[in-house]
Amino acid sequence: MLLQLLTAAVDEPARFLGIKLINPEDFTELIVRFTFNLIIVYILVRRIYFPVARRKEYFFNYMLISVILFLMTYMLINVKDLSVGVALGLFALFGILRFRTAQIPIKEMTYLFLVIGLSVINALVTKKISYAEILFINVIVLIAAWYGEHFWFSSRMSRKSITYERIDLIRPEKREELLADLRERTGLDITRVEIGKIDFLRDVAQIRIFYTHQENAPYVEEEEEGFGGNGDGD
Repeated sequence: MLLQLLTAAVDEPARFLGIKLINPEDFTELIVRFTFNLIIVYILVRRIYFPVARRKEYFFNYMLISVILFLMTYMLINVKDLSVGVALGLFALFGILRFRTAQIPIKEMTYLFLVIGLSVINALVTKKISYAEILFINVIVLIAAWYGEHFWFSSRMSRKSITYERIDLIRPEKREELLADLRERTGLDITRVEIGKIDFLRDVAQIRIFYTHQENAPYVEEEEEGFGGNGDGD
């Protein structure tokens, strides 16, 4: 009985107000591709990004962005009157309007681009592309992100800014004394400093410190207030 109903639904799908209630083949394809994309993005965000960054708010945002982007792209490419170019133009507009209320670090922006790219690619797959090809694309992205986190970011320099009150040590001839004082206070292996804004009224200065990034510690790269394009680097 169930087989007969499914066969009848395939041959002549029921409609309501001219719209099919269900198209079994297309619906199955949507579920399979959506699940595949969700698994890939989850591996990228939860297994590669989150263990290093430990930023739950971005994990939550990335997953939601992936879900809505995939579904929107999938629906848009199935609208015959809407070209793929127009659809991609809409996503470019959404990309410009994204998260303008807060400054996103460059690393988080990179992962945002990866999430958007994978979601759009997985949604735009047509019958002309084999499963092997789409699987290869996704796996390559995951491998590149994993390699970057474990072999590149783990050995990079981290940086952050601090407000420093001993402005007598910011003079070039006292650079080694400044480094020694900062190392003793922070306990970090500081290799370089840059002097930013100096406030002589309060006897403080904005200092950007560069230190060896420790393995399994969150990578810190931020643009701090009081620093322009040219810094006084060591």
